Amino acid sequence: MPEYAITIIRSVIAFILLLVMARIMGKKQISHLTFFDYCVGITIGSVAASMAVDQNIKITNGLMALLVWGLFPIILGYLGLKSRTILQLTDGKSDMVIEKGKILEKNLKKNQLAVKELMLLLREKGVFNVEDVEMAIFETNGELSILKKSEEQPVTSRILGIPIERDHGPAIVISDGQVMKNSLKKLGYTKEWLLAEIQVQGAGDFQDVFLAQIDSKGNVYADLYQDNLKREKVQQRPLLAASLKKIQADLESFALQTENQEAKQMYTKQAQNLQNILDTISPYLR
Repeated sequence: MPEYAITIIRSVIAFILLLVMARIMGKKQISHLTFFDYCVGITIGSVAASMAVDQNIKITNGLMALLVWGLFPIILGYLGLKSRTILQLTDGKSDMVIEKGKILEKNLKKNQLAVKELMLLLREKGVFNVEDVEMAIFETNGELSILKKSEEQPVTSRILGIPIERDHGPAIVISDGQVMKNSLKKLGYTKEWLLAEIQVQGAGDFQDVFLAQIDSKGNVYADLYQDNLKREKVQQRPLLAASLKKIQADLESFALQTENQEAKQMYTKQAQNLQNILDTISPYLR
């Protein structure tokens, strides 16, 4: 068999095995790595590359080496969940490098972290004054976790005691002209209401929309395939029906969000009343 064919076969085998091992070893190998994870990743990659191109290495030996280097981290990771000692042995230990605005020089030397490097890590977190830091911990993956002093932390609605509406974040309801029915139902809106909203923004039908999102306040953003798409005038009766259904959906949504039982019953009752009205007048709004 030609050498290039052998190399292709060995490379394919190494690639498949690496893919399987990566899935088994989990997301930790592609996240922020500890020194142990870094060494394991480099070694596994080096063994796989050597096995693929160096024909002096028996493929069975290469596979065995990959299996050993792949299984050891998995076993040690499992043991680390059971034993804190083993976890510290493999991942190391986090150290506090700043406490109450004071730099702990001994821990800096222990981690071989220069002052310039510490200041760089602080600036990456948006901190330029060491005195503003209540506590800074140098993590095992080389990251710096910072807790600012109370007077330096941003003011939030909780601190001010101001209640705010919960934000579920923008949700995609139309993608490539297709309505995401599950997302729409989960948010408590109907297709008729959504159609009316995108028609106001220039679409004639769902197929005209490349992407549509709904935020927590019920605002709809629609990106059309053709930005200059012309549409016919929206008929008022179907639009009225869609508007009423939106109100009915909003009432149901309010009933789900509130923790006040009286308000919940009131919203539910009014939503049912409006649904009954819609059932009666719907034939006349088509």
